[in-house]
Amino acid sequence: MISGYWLLTCSVLVPGLLLASWIDYAQKRVPNWLNAALILAGFVAQAMYFGWSGIGAGALGLLVGFGVLIIPWAMHGMGAGDVKLMAAIGVWFGPWMTFVSFLLGAVIGGVIAVVMILAAKRASIALAHMGLIMEKVRTRETMFSQFASAKSLGENPQLLPYGVPLSIGSVIVLSGQVFGWWMV
Repeated sequence: MISGYWLLTCSVLVPGLLLASWIDYAQKRVPNWLNAALILAGFVAQAMYFGWSGIGAGALGLLVGFGVLIIPWAMHGMGAGDVKLMAAIGVWFGPWMTFVSFLLGAVIGGVIAVVMILAAKRASIALAHMGLIMEKVRTRETMFSQFASAKSLGENPQLLPYGVPLSIGSVIVLSGQVFGWWMV
């Protein structure tokens, strides 16, 4: 039987992730109000069900969610909304499920990106961009500069809104928790 906490998580976080994904897809951004609402609701739920230990688990999850994406953001490789969305997921999931969700979302994002590149027949452009990114990470001066940033590579309808694969990965991990597919 599903616990009350995970039922509440499904009822609040999943619609929030669907909304975040839709907005990210349509507008290439995840709004602060949505991330803040998910974070606040997550802490309230953690406190209601688990007290101070839940608040602690939520805080650690927030730090993990923030931590796994802050460097790509600092390198201008993604938007801050994606970082805050992963932090919001972390409040609900705690540290371990957040890390697993991030890993799964990264794999899903990579697969989607390859499919998008191949479907658009843009492999040569993608390889050129990859070369620029490899050049970017060679020195500290260029690593955190605008050089080869997501924006500098041009406004492109082929850019992957990263909130989408992060949300897909999180829903899969949540489903695994709810249905007992694995113990995370």
